[in-house]
Amino acid sequence: MSRTRTRTPTSRHRRSWVSRLGQYALVLWVAVTVNFALPRLALGGPALVMYTGEGDPTAEQLAELGQLYGLDDPVLVQYGRFWAELLRGDLGLSTGHNRPVADVLLERLPWSVVLVVLGLVGAILVGALLGALAAWRRDAGHPDQDRALLVTVLALDAMPGFWIAMLLIAVFAAQLGWLPSYASAQLPDGGGAWLLESARRLVMPLATMIVTSIGTYFLLARASMSTVLAEPFLRLARAKGLPERVVATRHALRTALLPIVTNAAMAAGSLVSGAVVVETVFSYPGLGTVIADAVAERDYPLLQGAFLLAMLGVILANLLADLVYPLLDPRVRRTAEVVPA
Repeated sequence: MSRTRTRTPTSRHRRSWVSRLGQYALVLWVAVTVNFALPRLALGGPALVMYTGEGDPTAEQLAELGQLYGLDDPVLVQYGRFWAELLRGDLGLSTGHNRPVADVLLERLPWSVVLVVLGLVGAILVGALLGALAAWRRDAGHPDQDRALLVTVLALDAMPGFWIAMLLIAVFAAQLGWLPSYASAQLPDGGGAWLLESARRLVMPLATMIVTSIGTYFLLARASMSTVLAEPFLRLARAKGLPERVVATRHALRTALLPIVTNAAMAAGSLVSGAVVVETVFSYPGLGTVIADAVAERDYPLLQGAFLLAMLGVILANLLADLVYPLLDPRVRRTAEVVPA
């Protein structure tokens, strides 16, 4: 006879998470290393990339830049110094702002976090609900409603983000005068007036982010819901006499959200890149505007810091998806393991 015992949490579960954290650490190391290597692989060397003066630089000017940023040291010395400064939170000095890169980024970061997070949540909610509704109506014998939603969402998804942004400005700012057209204009000093005006200036950039991002989540939710609707557990739920609203929300929709959560984490990078266009059109004071200005001014230290921050955000988004996924799908939870005694 053999006995069994239950261990919670299991060693297998712990090993899985150690392995995942190791993979994320490896990705972070690769991202930081690539961030360090890019300017040094550029044609003409990093000193030429960082030169912001007019005309072609002289050899003396390049030598001065190399000495200022320590580019004359061996590459391994530069790499070690890069990591040491990074761990201290020192991202270098912005050549365009003449300020520490970390200060410039932290000043703009909250604006971009609000825009990207709300844009992602809004796109997931709107896209997933519309996609689930389209599949549900088709299953209920209303294919025309499904086709109408599909055509509308795909038409919006095909429109360029900058065109939608300009259209919103033309209608709601120029024609109707309901919303301000430039998010970077002077805001009131603190208090409720500052919060209200900031929210007004967020409306059009946020709407643009959501409209340009719902297509993927709509198609995922529509396909996933169509698959879920054919599952036996839904027929069992209906046989128990549960209302259709409960069957749709607690059973079908929850299961259909699983691929959307995974895709949301992977789409975080593209959403950040889309924010660059949106923020530039609306002069929104976030990281996207910083990146656009840094490209124009050849402010490479600031570009390095912004890209590093964006990569860190994508890694954290994927880690969050790993944490949320077991909450949506109990099948992937491994909180207990039966082990022979």
